[in-house]
Amino acid sequence: MVSTLKRLLIGRPLKSTELGEQKLNKRKALAILSSDALSSVAYGPEQILIALLAIGSAAFWYSIPIGIGVLILLTALILSYRQIIFAYPYGGGAYIVSKGNLGVKPGLVAGASLLVDYILTVAVSVSAGTDALTSAFPSLHGHTVIIAVFFVIILTILNLRGVRESATILAYPVYLFVAALVMLIVAGLFNILTGHAVPVTHSAIGTPIAGISLFLLLKAFASGCSALTGVEAISNAIPNFKDPAPSNAAKTLIAMGVILGILFSGIVFLAYYYGITPSTEVTVVSQLGETLFGRNVIYYFIQGTTALILILAANTGYSAFPLLAVNLAKDKFIPRMFTIRGDRLGYSNGILFLGFFSILLIVAFSGQTSRLIPLYAIGVFIPFTLSQTGMIVKWMRERPKGWISKLIINSIGALISFIVVVMFLLTKFSQIWPILIFLPLIIWFFYKIYMHYMAVADQLRVSLAEPTFPIKGNIIIIPVSGVTRVVENALNYARSLSPNQIIAVTIAFDKEEEKRFEEKWEKWHTGIRLVTLFSLHRSIVQPLSKFIDVIEHKALDNKYQVTVLIPEFIPRKGWQHILHNQSSLLIRSFLLNRKNVVVATIPYHLQK
Repeated sequence: MVSTLKRLLIGRPLKSTELGEQKLNKRKALAILSSDALSSVAYGPEQILIALLAIGSAAFWYSIPIGIGVLILLTALILSYRQIIFAYPYGGGAYIVSKGNLGVKPGLVAGASLLVDYILTVAVSVSAGTDALTSAFPSLHGHTVIIAVFFVIILTILNLRGVRESATILAYPVYLFVAALVMLIVAGLFNILTGHAVPVTHSAIGTPIAGISLFLLLKAFASGCSALTGVEAISNAIPNFKDPAPSNAAKTLIAMGVILGILFSGIVFLAYYYGITPSTEVTVVSQLGETLFGRNVIYYFIQGTTALILILAANTGYSAFPLLAVNLAKDKFIPRMFTIRGDRLGYSNGILFLGFFSILLIVAFSGQTSRLIPLYAIGVFIPFTLSQTGMIVKWMRERPKGWISKLIINSIGALISFIVVVMFLLTKFSQIWPILIFLPLIIWFFYKIYMHYMAVADQLRVSLAEPTFPIKGNIIIIPVSGVTRVVENALNYARSLSPNQIIAVTIAFDKEEEKRFEEKWEKWHTGIRLVTLFSLHRSIVQPLSKFIDVIEHKALDNKYQVTVLIPEFIPRKGWQHILHNQSSLLIRSFLLNRKNVVVATIPYHLQK
């Protein structure tokens, strides 16, 4: 039943040779890897206006130069990550760049920041989309958490079905959102150029504003930079592209940058020109749509696609998180299970891990994850800063042809990204302080895992210079509780290993039981010695353990190996296990911690 359900939800297993068929073309990759960046257009311009509103709506004209600053940073980031794609064609993005050029610790800071950021991406995006849905249907407001968790589960299942299949399904809403915003921007500009725009009083660009300060402008700039979250995802996911992967990834990145730049600058300009004031009840995009089209079909189309893109922005996390986890796992900083491909050739463990922790965040914050947006944004700009700085070091060290222009691009990107990080720390410290605790903690876990793998490798390594000590034979101990076919099966197997060194051991809880079992054993004529251990406290493990201690001490002195064979019958139906005591499981679990004892289970399968 479980297997049938899995096939229904996930699909048939794919052969390893079908991996090439799961690669993405540029059109699908643009949709699935750009959804996070493109969705930020829905709230990035609004964040600028909210910061400027502290002075008053007269200060809104500053959104134009601030928007230009964001576009300059976007250009620097796109050009820089394009260079990263060709310099590091196997993916990994900021983690690989920082580790390779700045050292392991900066690399782990970038890697930890991105892992957390991708979890936040899913939680924040799905919650934002759910809020948009419940705003349209207020009766659903009390079920926000359930709806958000449902969306995460759907996205998790889609991604478990494979990259190509999820991209095919999720590409349409992304392009519909782009089309909706292009329609909005074109309509707004057309009305302005033809003189049909509704006259709105707004401050002219350059109007002196009392109370404005550099600090406030930098705060507004940092807030607007939230529109750049997700830009790095393509550089992390290069292995998902069809060949030539680096070239296709670079073209997709440029296309994303152009679309993002057009949409962002269009919304910023229209919001200024039409005098839109941010509101807690209605978004800037919603106000623009209503101003230009009224509450008609086009308005609801814009709102619907916006809500959908906010949910689907989470898919960028599902695309990039597993690949980043693979790179960290290969370097032994997180468990190796993240390197294993699932039935559909995706990294299923990474997808499941991401889905689980995203649901945990949504439930913990009762679906109100908007408080995590500053944390989410700084989690992006720390890797931005480190990757740009890493590329500066790379160009200065290698000095390839044209390195000076590349150095300038990365220097601009690093400086602006660093300013954004500082501004977030200064202006939103009360919201982002947890990152100062979680990042060191995650990096500490990375090192503990790495040290474990190093210790394991050191202990498993075979040295040809060290002498080996051959084992003369086996002393086999078989715990028995009755004269049954299960025990007979174990005895026959034991005879094939060591016919003269077999000891059957039974644990008795009262004297009459002990006597009856010994008589039954003698009548069975097995020819195998039976040792009866009396347990006053009805424990099976304790007396057996003490007996094994005695045998083990004698065996090691004579270079013999102690082997415990545990007879166990396997019911025909899986659920029937709960109807039987789990003595064999208890014994096996305890003995596996013994250094010099081999433990094996001898199964006997019931036929009915």
